[in-house]
Amino acid sequence: MQRPAAVPTVQIDNDMVTVTEWRFPPGGETGWHRHGMNYVVVPQTTGPLLLDTPDGQITSQLTTGIAYYRPVGVEHNVINPSDTEFVFVEIELKQA
Repeated sequence: MQRPAAVPTVQIDNDMVTVTEWRFPPGGETGWHRHGMNYVVVPQTTGPLLLDTPDGQITSQLTTGIAYYRPVGVEHNVINPSDTEFVFVEIELKQA
């Protein structure tokens, strides 16, 4: 099944961080990727995201404004299973 692509908008990209707003249309996905940096996600929407991971599918319940951290090396495809748009801001932490 072909899913619509999530839309990234880079807001800041400097020596310290890359800040990207991600907008997921209903059913939208990032595509499979591996994170090359430690990162923090700040949800702008409350609801579930579906994560395809090497260990199978996981549903993650996110809450607006409640940030979480993940280490470098995370591999997944992030999918919006809802019928409404989902938005989060991702802050990638560049090594000093």
